[in-house]
Amino acid sequence: MPEFSLEDSVSGQVVSTRELQTDKGFLIMFICNHCPFVVHIRHELVAVAHEALALNIQVIAINSNSIVSHPQDGPNAMKALAQSERWKFPFVFDATQAVAKEYRAACTPDLFLFGQNRRLEYRGQFDDSRPSNGKPVTGSDLRNSIHAVASGLPAPAAQKPSIGCSIKWNNNTP
Repeated sequence: MPEFSLEDSVSGQVVSTRELQTDKGFLIMFICNHCPFVVHIRHELVAVAHEALALNIQVIAINSNSIVSHPQDGPNAMKALAQSERWKFPFVFDATQAVAKEYRAACTPDLFLFGQNRRLEYRGQFDDSRPSNGKPVTGSDLRNSIHAVASGLPAPAAQKPSIGCSIKWNNNTP
């Protein structure tokens, strides 16, 4: 699991993966405020993230979008969103986009679940629902992986890639 230290947009505290302790795992979610794919699943995504916390899996949401091209994804808007929805996990801003590049995050949402040994167990979609396909938002892919990892088991081997809006890179270069 690549390490990072970023400021939480809500508390102003620095969140460092080096200092996070857990005996179960880590969920790192690359998301943003405006992406229709994130907006479509966000209510259930927050519920699944809260479930992960209850299972002693650390959760961090990261926004790596350029605020030059997408000011609605900036730290003030992030703070307002997280507070209005009562998120129990940090929402950090990756201003340099170095963390997104280190993780090779490609889109929002892009979901990474690491086991207690900080080894990647799951990287993939939330579920099969998309903004226009009519399928219910369940979080089944991520939820099943979280419950497996929390039980000390490997995440399911069948993993579908994340689909969403591309990360909005500074100067349009990844």
